[in-house]
Amino acid sequence: MQDGALASIKLKHVNLIDGSVFQDARDVSTKFSKTFTTYFFPVGDDIRQIITDWINYLKEQKLWGNDDPLFPMTEIGLNENKQFGALGLKRKHWSTTAPIRDIFQQAFKNAGLPYFNPHSFRNTLVKLGEKICKTPEDFKAWSQNLGHEGVMTTFLSYVQVADHRQSEILKQLAIPQRNSENGINELAKVMMQQFREAGIKV
Repeated sequence: MQDGALASIKLKHVNLIDGSVFQDARDVSTKFSKTFTTYFFPVGDDIRQIITDWINYLKEQKLWGNDDPLFPMTEIGLNENKQFGALGLKRKHWSTTAPIRDIFQQAFKNAGLPYFNPHSFRNTLVKLGEKICKTPEDFKAWSQNLGHEGVMTTFLSYVQVADHRQSEILKQLAIPQRNSENGINELAKVMMQQFREAGIKV
């Protein structure tokens, strides 16, 4: 998700049963005010469990409802030492994305890691998709899950091949592959579908 969406997402938008997030532009600050559904990327059950535990904490222990924020503001006030500090969670959305970046930065610092901004997670997901998607249709679904209307957006905005990897790929492509005809047929089929959806007759 974009950081603006993170700041405005509500508990009701997350469906833990089918592993999806409904990014409803009426409530969620999505790019270009676009409404779409994102499904959980296959990045590990441990990460999914963190989200599940967090939602259960908000609903069961804090007794928050569906219209409350998934990632709420920090409540600031006088602590026991009569100093201003974090007191807990405020039942309110962040008004800007700056605090989200601050939280990310502090989390990396606490883990002893160099800082990566929230958007870099999207770059990482694209790189993961490059590795695990087996067909053009797979990557098309992966691209849509990032909120991109076309695969070319994903390729042009995110996909860059490092020099050493470029060399490895070209050497690998020089080796005759089995079932290459099936891959070509699959690519042609997906391209024809794209043409039809765009209203282009071929």
